[in-house]
Amino acid sequence: MATTIKDVAKLAGVGIGTVSRVINNEKGVGEKTRKKVLEAMNELNYSPNNMASQLRKNETRIIALLVPVVSHPFFAKLAYYVEDEADKFGYSVILVSSQQRVEKETEIIKRIRHREVDGAVFVTHYMHEEEELKNCPIISIDRAFGKNIPYVTSDNYDATKKAIKYMIERGAKKVGFLGSKPLVASEVMERERAYLDSMKEYGMPIRMVNEVMQHGEESAIVASFLEKYADVDSVFVSGYTLSQFFKEAALELGKKIPEDLQIVSYDGIFKQWSTSNMTSVEQPIEEMARQVVRLLIKKIRGEETCVRTVLKTKFVLGTTTR
Repeated sequence: MATTIKDVAKLAGVGIGTVSRVINNEKGVGEKTRKKVLEAMNELNYSPNNMASQLRKNETRIIALLVPVVSHPFFAKLAYYVEDEADKFGYSVILVSSQQRVEKETEIIKRIRHREVDGAVFVTHYMHEEEELKNCPIISIDRAFGKNIPYVTSDNYDATKKAIKYMIERGAKKVGFLGSKPLVASEVMERERAYLDSMKEYGMPIRMVNEVMQHGEESAIVASFLEKYADVDSVFVSGYTLSQFFKEAALELGKKIPEDLQIVSYDGIFKQWSTSNMTSVEQPIEEMARQVVRLLIKKIRGEETCVRTVLKTKFVLGTTTR
């Protein structure tokens, strides 16, 4: 006998109406209850025919995740958890790599307007006006598009200041900052502000290279920094990939790490991609991914959301500081 909605309700310990609201993605169901219903449906292998319902509601049960590149460890890990969290709500994810092709992002915005995609998570390098995104269920990471577009970020400023202070307390006298400046206004720029404030606070000269770059241009940025600031004894690097290039270049120049040169990287330690045990500011990527999905689902449902969500990072000691 085929499994019915009554069977699902019985297993989940809820009413038939609650199961119906979960199936139709309606309001009025708590997340714990929704999860119980989804787990019951999965256990019973219950697959309701939602096609007619979705057509009536103009829903696709599809969201998009736009990242600059998919090969970068941060974005790969983010995509994994975004897809995992979206699946809990019954959504599929389209992964879009948009670097150097702003039209890809524009196309997703059009698809949301045409109801071909229900919403999107943006990790963007491009400018989009708030008016362009009006009435589009969109959540951003690090980027504030305006008062109507929620975004999730980490405590960039405080984490950077703490990392620089840590190196100074361990003998740093000539502290540098190496980064990749985003093309658009972003919370990532708080790392530069934290560095500049720290240099002012400690009375140290500025040794900084922070330029707009595309993924793949790391070697040139690193070379420029090392040529300009050959005497640097400690460096805060704003990004995982850039920190790997910097460490390799420094070792090739005969620098001993951390005796001659301390390095702290923002973006955490990705042991599955590298054997490098870098002292790092580790972002809570899993929490960030799950948070943006939950916010996006709320936007799709028309529920209220906070505009700015700041998540705490973790300072992880490695072998690149004293």
